[in-house]
Amino acid sequence: MCYRCYWPQPLCWCGSITPMPTRTKFVILMHPYEFKRIKANTGRLTHLCLADSELHIGIEFDGHEAVQALINDPRNYPVLLYPGKGAFDLSEARSVEEGAGSLAESSGSRFAALRGQLETRRLVVFLLDATWRLVRPMLRLSPSLQRLPRVMFSNAAPSRYLIKRQPEPGCLSTLEAVHELLLRLDRAGLDHYTQPDQMLDLFRRMQEVQINKTAENRRLGISRYDRRSPGEPKAKSPTPPSPPKRRRIFPAKPAGAGC
Repeated sequence: MCYRCYWPQPLCWCGSITPMPTRTKFVILMHPYEFKRIKANTGRLTHLCLADSELHIGIEFDGHEAVQALINDPRNYPVLLYPGKGAFDLSEARSVEEGAGSLAESSGSRFAALRGQLETRRLVVFLLDATWRLVRPMLRLSPSLQRLPRVMFSNAAPSRYLIKRQPEPGCLSTLEAVHELLLRLDRAGLDHYTQPDQMLDLFRRMQEVQINKTAENRRLGISRYDRRSPGEPKAKSPTPPSPPKRRRIFPAKPAGAGC
């Protein structure tokens, strides 16, 4: 086992990763469930790809010394990558730079304020790395994260996740979210994204390993969910319960709204 990427030594990714320098510091806050149970978690791989990044595991972070030090350091400008009402959409920053009509007028003051902050301070982006079902409690238990300015992006490429179904359009893995964010920061002149292909290529290769391993296990009749003793007949699968109604992550668009 490699204890940097947490993959078996024959599949270790570390030798193929070149940590990329960025002006922005990224802080990945990973839920313990992701660390312990999710083999295809992308948060750790994202951390390894970014030279100036930190990864911390926990559920609430108000008492986390390292996280609070980053938030309270006057040299930092901490923000939370979290979509929703009130978040500054960094996808509009390029239009602001180019002066693209009403869009620039409505977002110009917020972008100017952000650029002004970053003239003397370092941008520190906090990301919550968990399923949306677990992200909300993490945020609720950490008022210091709730108080941070929020940033988001829109019109991102659809998720490239092949081995995991996203709950709704617009949802991305942590790795994809950081890739999309860096694209926007680069276009706005707030960072320099020098290796845009590395993370996506790593994401693709990681999924290929998972897909090939699953196909091999299926061919051999191996299932990680099968806990029967040798020779024990397979029990009839119970009828799964109806899934509970889930609150939407992104607001529903009104009927007739464009993409």
